[in-house]
Amino acid sequence: MAKEIKKVVLAYSGGLDTSIILKWLQETYNCEVVTFTADLGQGEELEPARKKAEMFGIKDIRIEDLREEFVRDFVFPMFRANTVYEGQYLLGTSIARPLIAKRLVEIAQEVGADAISHGATGKGNDQVRFELTANALDPSIAVIAPWREWDLRSRTQLLEYAEKNQIPVSKDKRGEAPFSVDANLLHTSSEGMVLEDPAIPFPDYVPQRTVDPEKAPDEAEIITIGFEKGDPVSINGEKLSPAELLTKLNELGGKHGVGRLDLVENRFVGMKSRGLYETPGGTIILVAHRGIESITLDRGEAHLKDELMPKYAELIYNGFWFSPEREMLQALIDKSQDYVTGDVQVKLYKGSATVIARSSPHSLYSMDLVTFEEGAVAYDHKDAAGFIRLNGLRLKTWAARNKKAQG
Repeated sequence: MAKEIKKVVLAYSGGLDTSIILKWLQETYNCEVVTFTADLGQGEELEPARKKAEMFGIKDIRIEDLREEFVRDFVFPMFRANTVYEGQYLLGTSIARPLIAKRLVEIAQEVGADAISHGATGKGNDQVRFELTANALDPSIAVIAPWREWDLRSRTQLLEYAEKNQIPVSKDKRGEAPFSVDANLLHTSSEGMVLEDPAIPFPDYVPQRTVDPEKAPDEAEIITIGFEKGDPVSINGEKLSPAELLTKLNELGGKHGVGRLDLVENRFVGMKSRGLYETPGGTIILVAHRGIESITLDRGEAHLKDELMPKYAELIYNGFWFSPEREMLQALIDKSQDYVTGDVQVKLYKGSATVIARSSPHSLYSMDLVTFEEGAVAYDHKDAAGFIRLNGLRLKTWAARNKKAQG
Protein backbone atom coordinates (compact mmCIF):
# COMPACT_ATOMS: atom_id res chain seq x y z
CA MET A 1 0.00 0.00 0.00
CA ALA A 2 2.87 2.37 0.82
CA LYS A 3 4.07 2.41 -2.80
CA GLU A 4 0.59 3.34 -4.06
CA ILE A 5 0.25 6.44 -1.91
CA LYS A 6 1.92 9.49 -3.46
CA LYS A 7 0.00 12.29 -1.76
CA VAL A 8 -1.96 12.44 1.51
CA VAL A 9 -4.15 15.17 3.03
CA LEU A 10 -3.71 15.12 6.81
CA ALA A 11 -6.11 16.58 9.36
CA TYR A 12 -3.46 18.56 11.24
CA SER A 13 -3.80 20.40 14.53
CA GLY A 14 -0.14 21.16 15.07
CA GLY A 15 -0.19 19.25 18.35
CA LEU A 16 2.15 16.45 19.37
CA ASP A 17 0.13 13.54 17.98
CA THR A 18 -0.58 14.97 14.52
CA SER A 19 2.99 16.29 14.24
CA ILE A 20 4.28 12.79 14.86
CA ILE A 21 1.76 11.46 12.35
CA LEU A 22 2.98 13.97 9.75
CA LYS A 23 6.58 12.77 10.11
CA TRP A 24 5.46 9.13 10.23
CA LEU A 25 3.52 9.51 6.97
CA GLN A 26 6.56 10.99 5.26
CA GLU A 27 8.76 8.16 6.49
CA THR A 28 6.36 5.26 6.06
CA TYR A 29 4.78 6.14 2.73
CA ASN A 30 7.53 8.35 1.29
CA CYS A 31 4.74 10.62 0.10
CA GLU A 32 3.87 14.28 -0.18
CA VAL A 33 1.71 15.51 2.71
CA VAL A 34 -0.81 18.33 2.48
CA THR A 35 -1.90 19.61 5.91
CA PHE A 36 -5.40 20.84 6.65
CA THR A 37 -6.22 22.71 9.84
CA ALA A 38 -9.85 23.69 10.47
CA ASP A 39 -10.81 26.67 12.59
CA LEU A 40 -14.07 25.56 14.19
CA GLY A 41 -13.84 28.07 17.01
CA GLN A 42 -11.61 26.01 19.28
CA GLY A 43 -10.16 29.23 20.65
CA GLU A 44 -6.54 28.43 19.83
CA GLU A 45 -4.03 30.35 17.74
CA LEU A 46 -3.67 28.40 14.51
CA GLU A 47 -0.64 30.09 12.98
CA PRO A 48 1.75 27.95 15.06
CA ALA A 49 0.35 24.96 13.16
CA ARG A 50 1.46 26.61 9.92
CA LYS A 51 4.96 27.24 11.23
CA LYS A 52 5.26 23.67 12.47
CA ALA A 53 4.12 22.29 9.11
CA GLU A 54 6.68 24.47 7.36
CA MET A 55 9.34 22.98 9.62
CA PHE A 56 8.50 19.57 8.17
CA GLY A 57 8.97 20.91 4.66
CA ILE A 58 5.25 21.00 3.84
CA LYS A 59 4.57 23.13 0.77
CA ASP A 60 0.75 22.97 0.69
CA ILE A 61 -0.59 24.13 4.06
CA ARG A 62 -4.33 24.76 4.38
CA ILE A 63 -5.82 26.67 7.32
CA GLU A 64 -9.50 27.47 6.91
CA ASP A 65 -12.02 29.39 9.01
CA LEU A 66 -15.08 27.12 8.96
CA ARG A 67 -16.94 28.63 11.92
CA GLU A 68 -19.88 30.01 9.97
CA GLU A 69 -20.32 26.86 7.89
CA PHE A 70 -20.02 24.73 11.01
CA VAL A 71 -22.81 26.51 12.86
CA ARG A 72 -25.05 27.25 9.86
CA ASP A 73 -24.90 23.89 8.06
CA PHE A 74 -24.25 21.43 10.88
CA VAL A 75 -25.06 22.80 14.37
CA PHE A 76 -28.30 24.62 13.51
CA PRO A 77 -29.82 21.76 11.46
CA MET A 78 -29.05 19.45 14.38
CA PHE A 79 -30.71 21.76 16.91
CA ARG A 80 -33.86 22.00 14.80
CA ALA A 81 -34.43 18.43 15.97
CA ASN A 82 -33.68 19.26 19.65
CA THR A 83 -30.97 16.64 19.38
CA VAL A 84 -29.48 14.99 22.46
CA TYR A 85 -27.70 11.63 22.62
CA GLU A 86 -28.72 9.28 25.44
CA GLY A 87 -30.92 12.00 26.88
CA GLN A 88 -28.13 14.43 27.75
CA TYR A 89 -25.21 14.88 25.35
CA LEU A 90 -25.53 17.72 22.81
CA LEU A 91 -23.09 16.05 20.36
CA GLY A 92 -20.49 18.82 20.29
CA THR A 93 -17.65 16.62 19.05
CA SER A 94 -19.82 14.33 16.94
CA ILE A 95 -21.23 17.13 14.76
CA ALA A 96 -17.79 18.64 14.02
CA ARG A 97 -16.22 15.52 12.51
CA PRO A 98 -18.29 15.28 9.31
CA LEU A 99 -17.36 18.85 8.37
CA ILE A 100 -13.63 18.23 8.89
CA ALA A 101 -13.81 14.98 6.95
CA LYS A 102 -15.82 16.65 4.18
CA ARG A 103 -13.12 19.26 3.70
CA LEU A 104 -10.38 16.61 3.82
CA VAL A 105 -12.07 14.79 0.95
CA GLU A 106 -12.68 17.99 -1.02
CA ILE A 107 -9.05 19.07 -0.68
CA ALA A 108 -7.87 15.58 -1.64
CA GLN A 109 -9.96 15.78 -4.80
CA GLU A 110 -8.66 19.28 -5.52
CA VAL A 111 -4.97 18.37 -5.21
CA GLY A 112 -5.24 14.85 -6.62
CA ALA A 113 -4.31 13.08 -3.39
CA ASP A 114 -4.56 9.31 -3.06
CA ALA A 115 -5.56 9.31 0.61
CA ILE A 116 -6.60 11.28 3.64
CA SER A 117 -5.30 10.71 7.15
CA HIS A 118 -6.52 11.48 10.66
CA GLY A 119 -5.20 11.24 14.20
CA ALA A 120 -8.15 9.44 15.80
CA THR A 121 -7.23 6.45 17.93
CA GLY A 122 -8.49 2.91 17.49
CA LYS A 123 -10.55 3.12 20.68
CA GLY A 124 -12.69 6.14 19.87
CA ASN A 125 -15.70 7.14 17.82
CA ASP A 126 -13.90 9.73 15.70
CA GLN A 127 -12.17 7.18 13.47
CA VAL A 128 -15.63 5.90 12.50
CA ARG A 129 -16.97 9.40 11.83
CA PHE A 130 -14.03 10.41 9.64
CA GLU A 131 -14.03 7.24 7.62
CA LEU A 132 -17.78 6.83 7.13
CA THR A 133 -17.88 10.41 5.84
CA ALA A 134 -15.07 9.62 3.40
CA ASN A 135 -16.91 6.48 2.26
CA ALA A 136 -20.06 8.51 1.59
CA LEU A 137 -18.38 11.38 -0.25
CA ASP A 138 -15.66 9.58 -2.24
CA PRO A 139 -15.66 5.76 -2.20
CA SER A 140 -12.33 5.70 -4.05
CA ILE A 141 -10.35 7.65 -1.46
CA ALA A 142 -8.02 5.69 0.83
CA VAL A 143 -7.92 6.47 4.54
CA ILE A 144 -4.74 6.12 6.60
CA ALA A 145 -5.29 5.74 10.35
CA PRO A 146 -1.79 5.68 11.92
CA TRP A 147 -3.02 4.66 15.37
CA ARG A 148 -4.20 1.38 13.80
CA GLU A 149 -0.96 0.83 11.91
CA TRP A 150 2.07 1.96 13.88
CA ASP A 151 3.72 0.38 16.92
CA LEU A 152 3.73 3.54 19.06
CA ARG A 153 1.50 2.46 21.94
CA SER A 154 2.31 4.82 24.81
CA ARG A 155 2.93 8.46 25.57
CA THR A 156 6.54 7.58 26.36
CA GLN A 157 7.05 6.04 22.91
CA LEU A 158 5.47 9.08 21.26
CA LEU A 159 7.85 11.39 23.13
CA GLU A 160 10.84 9.23 22.22
CA TYR A 161 9.81 9.30 18.56
CA ALA A 162 9.39 13.07 18.72
CA GLU A 163 12.84 13.61 20.24
CA LYS A 164 14.47 11.21 17.78
CA ASN A 165 12.96 13.17 14.88
CA GLN A 166 13.52 16.61 16.41
CA ILE A 167 9.79 17.31 16.72
CA PRO A 168 9.25 20.15 19.23
CA VAL A 169 7.47 19.02 22.38
CA SER A 170 5.82 21.50 24.73
CA LYS A 171 7.00 21.21 28.31
CA ASP A 172 3.50 20.34 29.51
CA LYS A 173 3.59 17.29 27.24
CA ARG A 174 6.65 15.86 28.95
CA GLY A 175 4.74 13.66 31.31
CA GLU A 176 1.20 12.57 31.82
CA ALA A 177 -1.33 15.25 30.97
CA PRO A 178 -4.11 15.45 33.57
CA PHE A 179 -6.77 15.10 30.84
CA SER A 180 -7.29 15.67 27.12
CA VAL A 181 -9.42 18.46 25.65
CA ASP A 182 -11.28 18.73 22.36
CA ALA A 183 -12.94 22.05 21.60
CA ASN A 184 -14.96 23.84 18.96
CA LEU A 185 -17.48 26.66 18.90
CA LEU A 186 -20.26 24.40 20.17
CA HIS A 187 -18.55 22.75 23.10
CA THR A 188 -15.48 21.69 25.03
CA SER A 189 -15.01 18.04 26.00
CA SER A 190 -12.53 16.88 28.61
CA GLU A 191 -11.70 13.19 28.94
CA GLY A 192 -9.09 10.79 30.26
CA MET A 193 -6.68 10.55 33.16
CA VAL A 194 -8.18 12.39 36.17
CA LEU A 195 -11.65 11.87 34.65
CA GLU A 196 -11.41 8.14 33.93
CA ASP A 197 -12.91 6.93 37.21
CA PRO A 198 -16.64 7.83 37.17
CA ALA A 199 -16.82 7.28 40.93
CA ILE A 200 -14.61 10.33 41.55
CA PRO A 201 -15.98 13.88 41.00
CA PHE A 202 -14.11 15.92 38.42
CA PRO A 203 -11.47 18.32 39.82
CA ASP A 204 -12.28 22.03 39.90
CA TYR A 205 -9.56 22.83 37.36
CA VAL A 206 -11.09 20.74 34.55
CA PRO A 207 -13.88 23.08 33.28
CA GLN A 208 -12.75 25.30 30.41
CA ARG A 209 -15.75 27.46 29.48
CA THR A 210 -18.11 27.67 32.42
CA VAL A 211 -17.75 29.12 35.88
CA ASP A 212 -18.80 27.03 38.85
CA PRO A 213 -22.58 27.61 39.10
CA GLU A 214 -22.16 28.27 42.82
CA LYS A 215 -19.76 31.13 41.98
CA ALA A 216 -21.88 32.52 39.14
CA PRO A 217 -23.48 35.98 39.52
CA ASP A 218 -26.12 36.24 42.24
CA GLU A 219 -28.37 38.23 39.93
CA ALA A 220 -30.19 36.48 37.10
CA GLU A 221 -29.82 37.70 33.51
CA ILE A 222 -32.76 37.65 31.12
CA ILE A 223 -32.10 37.51 27.39
CA THR A 224 -34.39 37.37 24.36
CA ILE A 225 -33.57 35.03 21.48
CA GLY A 226 -35.27 35.56 18.13
CA PHE A 227 -36.00 32.57 15.87
CA GLU A 228 -36.79 32.33 12.17
CA LYS A 229 -37.93 28.96 10.82
CA GLY A 230 -36.32 27.09 13.69
CA ASP A 231 -32.93 28.83 13.72
CA PRO A 232 -31.83 31.46 16.25
CA VAL A 233 -31.08 34.74 14.46
CA SER A 234 -30.87 37.44 17.14
CA ILE A 235 -30.08 38.15 20.78
CA ASN A 236 -31.91 41.01 22.48
CA GLY A 237 -33.04 42.29 19.10
CA GLU A 238 -29.56 42.34 17.55
CA LYS A 239 -29.24 40.28 14.36
CA LEU A 240 -26.15 38.08 14.38
CA SER A 241 -24.56 35.57 12.03
CA PRO A 242 -24.74 31.92 13.15
CA ALA A 243 -21.16 31.87 14.48
CA GLU A 244 -21.51 35.29 16.10
CA LEU A 245 -24.73 34.25 17.81
CA LEU A 246 -23.28 31.03 19.22
CA THR A 247 -20.15 32.88 20.37
CA LYS A 248 -22.29 35.42 22.24
CA LEU A 249 -24.43 32.74 23.85
CA ASN A 250 -21.28 30.89 24.94
CA GLU A 251 -20.13 34.04 26.73
CA LEU A 252 -23.50 34.58 28.41
CA GLY A 253 -23.98 30.94 29.35
CA GLY A 254 -20.41 30.46 30.52
CA LYS A 255 -20.68 33.47 32.82
CA HIS A 256 -23.71 31.92 34.52
CA GLY A 257 -22.36 28.37 34.67
CA VAL A 258 -24.84 27.03 32.12
CA GLY A 259 -24.20 23.85 30.15
CA ARG A 260 -21.97 21.61 32.27
CA LEU A 261 -22.45 17.87 31.88
CA ASP A 262 -20.60 15.09 33.68
CA LEU A 263 -21.52 12.11 31.48
CA VAL A 264 -20.81 8.41 31.11
CA GLU A 265 -21.77 7.56 27.54
CA ASN A 266 -21.90 4.45 25.39
CA ARG A 267 -19.41 4.72 22.55
CA PHE A 268 -20.29 3.28 19.15
CA VAL A 269 -17.16 1.09 19.27
CA GLY A 270 -18.51 -0.77 22.30
CA MET A 271 -17.07 0.73 25.47
CA LYS A 272 -18.27 3.28 27.99
CA SER A 273 -16.41 6.54 28.54
CA ARG A 274 -16.68 9.36 31.04
CA GLY A 275 -16.20 13.00 30.14
CA LEU A 276 -16.99 16.53 31.22
CA TYR A 277 -18.79 18.41 28.46
CA GLU A 278 -19.43 22.16 28.45
CA THR A 279 -21.99 23.48 25.96
CA PRO A 280 -23.20 26.83 27.32
CA GLY A 281 -24.53 28.39 24.11
CA GLY A 282 -25.92 25.13 22.79
CA THR A 283 -27.80 24.49 26.02
CA ILE A 284 -29.45 27.89 25.79
CA ILE A 285 -30.41 27.31 22.14
CA LEU A 286 -31.93 23.92 22.96
CA VAL A 287 -34.02 25.33 25.82
CA ALA A 288 -35.14 28.35 23.79
CA HIS A 289 -35.93 26.29 20.70
CA ARG A 290 -38.19 24.00 22.69
CA GLY A 291 -39.81 27.11 24.08
CA ILE A 292 -40.71 28.54 20.69
CA GLU A 293 -41.80 25.13 19.39
CA SER A 294 -44.17 24.74 22.33
CA ILE A 295 -46.45 27.43 20.86
CA THR A 296 -45.84 26.93 17.13
CA LEU A 297 -45.89 23.16 16.61
CA ASP A 298 -49.05 21.09 16.51
CA ARG A 299 -49.16 18.26 19.04
CA GLY A 300 -48.76 15.63 16.33
CA GLU A 301 -45.72 17.38 14.88
CA ALA A 302 -44.09 17.85 18.27
CA HIS A 303 -44.63 14.28 19.42
CA LEU A 304 -43.45 12.76 16.14
CA LYS A 305 -40.28 14.85 16.31
CA ASP A 306 -39.63 13.64 19.85
CA GLU A 307 -40.09 10.03 18.75
CA LEU A 308 -37.64 10.38 15.86
CA MET A 309 -35.02 12.47 17.67
CA PRO A 310 -33.20 9.58 19.43
CA LYS A 311 -32.66 7.85 16.08
CA TYR A 312 -31.45 11.10 14.53
CA ALA A 313 -29.07 11.67 17.46
CA GLU A 314 -27.71 8.14 17.20
CA LEU A 315 -27.01 8.60 13.48
CA ILE A 316 -24.95 11.72 14.19
CA TYR A 317 -23.12 10.14 17.13
CA ASN A 318 -22.28 7.03 15.11
CA GLY A 319 -20.93 8.97 12.14
CA PHE A 320 -23.80 8.76 9.68
CA TRP A 321 -24.31 12.49 9.00
CA PHE A 322 -23.80 11.82 5.31
CA SER A 323 -26.30 8.99 4.96
CA PRO A 324 -29.65 8.62 3.17
CA GLU A 325 -31.55 8.02 6.39
CA ARG A 326 -30.16 11.14 8.09
CA GLU A 327 -31.04 13.22 5.04
CA MET A 328 -34.57 11.78 5.04
CA LEU A 329 -35.02 12.68 8.69
CA GLN A 330 -33.57 16.13 8.08
CA ALA A 331 -36.17 16.82 5.39
CA LEU A 332 -38.96 15.93 7.82
CA ILE A 333 -37.40 17.99 10.62
CA ASP A 334 -36.88 21.02 8.41
CA LYS A 335 -40.48 20.87 7.19
CA SER A 336 -41.65 21.02 10.79
CA GLN A 337 -39.86 24.35 11.23
CA ASP A 338 -41.87 26.36 8.66
CA TYR A 339 -43.71 28.33 11.38
CA VAL A 340 -41.16 28.10 14.22
CA THR A 341 -40.60 31.85 14.30
CA GLY A 342 -40.79 34.27 17.22
CA ASP A 343 -39.08 35.42 20.42
CA VAL A 344 -38.18 33.53 23.58
CA GLN A 345 -37.13 35.04 26.89
CA VAL A 346 -34.63 32.91 28.81
CA LYS A 347 -33.46 33.46 32.37
CA LEU A 348 -29.84 32.53 33.09
CA TYR A 349 -29.08 31.89 36.73
CA LYS A 350 -26.47 29.77 38.50
CA GLY A 351 -26.23 26.92 36.02
CA SER A 352 -29.77 26.99 34.70
CA ALA A 353 -31.35 28.34 31.53
CA THR A 354 -35.12 28.62 31.90
CA VAL A 355 -37.76 29.82 29.46
CA ILE A 356 -39.94 32.47 31.11
CA ALA A 357 -41.85 33.84 28.09
CA ARG A 358 -42.42 33.09 24.42
CA SER A 359 -44.35 34.72 21.56
CA SER A 360 -44.86 34.11 17.85
CA PRO A 361 -46.90 35.54 14.96
CA HIS A 362 -47.68 31.89 14.15
CA SER A 363 -48.67 30.80 17.65
CA LEU A 364 -51.20 27.99 18.02
CA TYR A 365 -51.83 28.96 21.63
CA SER A 366 -55.39 30.23 22.15
CA MET A 367 -56.25 32.30 25.20
CA ASP A 368 -59.95 31.76 24.48
CA LEU A 369 -59.59 27.98 24.57
CA VAL A 370 -57.59 27.69 27.79
CA THR A 371 -59.12 30.46 29.89
CA PHE A 372 -61.06 29.54 33.04
CA GLU A 373 -63.33 32.47 32.39
CA GLU A 374 -66.45 32.25 30.24
CA GLY A 375 -65.85 33.34 26.69
CA ALA A 376 -66.99 32.90 23.12
CA VAL A 377 -64.98 29.76 22.42
CA ALA A 378 -65.38 26.83 20.04
CA TYR A 379 -65.29 24.34 22.89
CA ASP A 380 -68.32 22.75 24.53
CA HIS A 381 -67.57 21.03 27.83
CA LYS A 382 -70.27 18.46 27.06
CA ASP A 383 -68.24 17.20 24.10
CA ALA A 384 -65.70 15.76 26.53
CA ALA A 385 -68.19 13.09 27.69
CA GLY A 386 -68.36 11.45 24.26
CA PHE A 387 -64.59 11.78 23.81
CA ILE A 388 -63.93 9.98 27.10
CA ARG A 389 -66.63 7.37 26.42
CA LEU A 390 -65.11 6.36 23.07
CA ASN A 391 -61.57 6.26 24.44
CA GLY A 392 -62.71 4.27 27.44
CA LEU A 393 -64.61 1.65 25.41
CA ARG A 394 -61.62 -0.63 24.87
CA LEU A 395 -60.60 -0.29 28.54
CA LYS A 396 -64.07 -1.41 29.65
CA THR A 397 -63.92 -4.37 27.28
CA TRP A 398 -60.44 -5.30 28.52
CA ALA A 399 -61.46 -5.01 32.20
CA ALA A 400 -64.62 -7.07 31.65
CA ARG A 401 -62.61 -9.85 29.98
CA ASN A 402 -60.12 -9.91 32.85
CA LYS A 403 -62.84 -10.01 35.48
CA LYS A 404 -64.60 -12.91 33.73
CA ALA A 405 -61.35 -14.86 33.33
CA GLN A 406 -60.51 -14.46 37.02
CA GLY A 407 -63.82 -16.02 37.94
